[in-house]
Amino acid sequence: MQPGIVPQVSDSELALLQIVWAEGGRARYAAIMDRLSAGGSGWQKNTVITLLSRLVEKGLLRVSKIGRRNEYIAVVSQAEYQAAQARVLLNKLYAGSAKGLVATLIQQDMLSAADYEELRQFWAKEREGQ
Repeated sequence: MQPGIVPQVSDSELALLQIVWAEGGRARYAAIMDRLSAGGSGWQKNTVITLLSRLVEKGLLRVSKIGRRNEYIAVVSQAEYQAAQARVLLNKLYAGSAKGLVATLIQQDMLSAADYEELRQFWAKEREGQ
């Protein structure tokens, strides 16, 4: 996988990645199934195995054998995935313009005044650190 380029995943694949990330970046198959069951998911064993295999093929997870059990390890962190998907969104919908995205969020009341203030403080803090 090239740096900064993260393959697209389905919603179901993303749900599995989120479980692995929530488990600290490493999760055994049994823990994944437990989390799916706790969430009310009726996913079948073969579906989960197929989706995990796809994530391994895409280079987002790697698998490690622990005895007869599989442990899935995230190759990409949640922050890296989010940043890559944000770039895809910006490029696809806003021709790379973050300003366009923020303007849409404000115009559609998706960004509250409190959110704006929090972002402003974050921006100021980031600029101080440079």
